[in-house]
Amino acid sequence: MTSRLLTKDLTIGYSNHVIVDKLNVSIPNQKITALVGANGSGKSTILKTMARVLSPLTGHVLLDGELIFSKSTKEVAKKLAILPQNPIAPDGLTVHELVSYGRYPHQKGFGSLTREDRKIVNWAIEVTGMFEFYDRPVDQLSGGQRQRAWIAMALAQQTDILFLDEPTTFLDMAHQLEVLKLLKRLNEEQQRTIIMVVHDLTHATRYADHIVAIKNGRIVSEGTAAQVVTKEVLREVFKIEADIISDPYTGGPLCLPFDLASK
Repeated sequence: MTSRLLTKDLTIGYSNHVIVDKLNVSIPNQKITALVGANGSGKSTILKTMARVLSPLTGHVLLDGELIFSKSTKEVAKKLAILPQNPIAPDGLTVHELVSYGRYPHQKGFGSLTREDRKIVNWAIEVTGMFEFYDRPVDQLSGGQRQRAWIAMALAQQTDILFLDEPTTFLDMAHQLEVLKLLKRLNEEQQRTIIMVVHDLTHATRYADHIVAIKNGRIVSEGTAAQVVTKEVLREVFKIEADIISDPYTGGPLCLPFDLASK
């Protein structure tokens, strides 16, 4: 699988505290990649640095063979979009107003939306199933609807790469599936490259093509679900003992934890 996005000896930290040390990872193009690991493993830090939200101490992030930190913010925003954890919209902001913000990287100066911009905004609202909430304030939506509105804003940027930091956090099971199925559809129908931090391992095995298991800022295992979700990797990364069975839905591996791993 080809990659447009990769890191070279990426070291990330704060002051003298190193969180990620000399990370080398290549993101498969037009696939869904899930970053998994225990709390505090460095998943979100890696995601934010690849998306140019955080600056590394040393090393590089390359996008299309070019250093991502050498580009302007607006230039990068035309190529990748990021949905952070628990984004908050200003009170009273409607769905179409929120999604319109996604067109900012493509506007010149302080110009208003063009006819093409409005067409793209409406498309993003439609494809995420949010058109019935077009004029609804974002703060009046359910959790799943709110996430879809933010994803629509990211889609309005018209980037090939989409980053999401735990997109299903605090959502009930129905809304989790709503968001995950949308991401899968966007990947399959529009070939968007999606990189997401995932808390639930079953979500990773069912919806991701490529999984990267991280512990203490380093990669323990990466590859397909079958390659990564093994008893040994689960023991090392999550400190659990688990049975691995065949998922009746996908045929891939399904993790059934039954005990904490002994030290």
